[in-house]
Amino acid sequence: MGHDLGTVLVTGGSGFIGQHLCARLRGLGARVHTTSRRPEPEADGDGRWYDRWHQVDLAHGAAVDRLLDASRPQVVYHLSSHVVGARDRSLVKSTFDANLSSTVHLLDAASRLECRRFVQVGSLEEPDFDEPSAAPSSPYAAAKAAATAYARMYHGLYGTPVVLARLFMVYGPAQWAINKLIPYVILSLLRGERPELSSGQRPVDWIYVDDVVEGLVRLGQTTRTTSGESLDGQRVDLGSGQLHTIRHVVELLFQLCGAAGQGPTFGDLKDRPQEQVRKARVETTRQQLGWAPQISLEEGLRRTIAWYRDALADGRI
Repeated sequence: MGHDLGTVLVTGGSGFIGQHLCARLRGLGARVHTTSRRPEPEADGDGRWYDRWHQVDLAHGAAVDRLLDASRPQVVYHLSSHVVGARDRSLVKSTFDANLSSTVHLLDAASRLECRRFVQVGSLEEPDFDEPSAAPSSPYAAAKAAATAYARMYHGLYGTPVVLARLFMVYGPAQWAINKLIPYVILSLLRGERPELSSGQRPVDWIYVDDVVEGLVRLGQTTRTTSGESLDGQRVDLGSGQLHTIRHVVELLFQLCGAAGQGPTFGDLKDRPQEQVRKARVETTRQQLGWAPQISLEEGLRRTIAWYRDALADGRI
């Protein structure tokens, strides 16, 4: 890999992936600045996952300029996002502000300060570059796709050293949004409750959070692909490269939680329209980054169940 990490800015560092990434970067010796719209949490001794917390609304350009001037990062990871898969028209403006306006402000400030690397974190909801006619399936997907387009423009026109990380369905310990499928099903089973589920037919590329974090760390350090090309401007998929239906994952959770005897029931909830089915191009990623996922779906689910079981036992949830 390339440079030492130095000072790093992680937007959205209070989120699920952000906390894991900040902790890993800090463990590698980086000085980690992080942002959130929420106030700084109470200090937690050695368990703190960042060096400096910035409460800021990234939709405001002047606030972003002040943030970058104060932190002076060598590397920016832009994870901050309003993550919602609903299709409601009421979400259009909020996702525009949180997911697109913020990205443009950050790209511009990072370009002004000549940051060494800008990692734009995207989503499996975005169409591939080779399917530009595919309409985004939600306000979130549209904002993410537009943010990627701006990042590519900043690289192409202004030489901003952007790389585009497209994340697939990330799961693992400490996912506090417990309405998400995996924590929701695990907690329902651990509490002796029956989860309400859709048909479960959608195939998904699931990726364990530690694998994603390792890929993101490499994206902050790596300057060239394994064949010697510049990594700047490239999109890098961080996923497993395998599709497993929601039904399969739920059945596996029932088995691993010791609830296989009762079995899940599907169809209580309606499937969302226009659900995307995409899988990561893992071999391309291996050539770009020298990275491949290490944690199998079953092992990742075992680790995730163990964390939530402990969290329930000691009252964290």
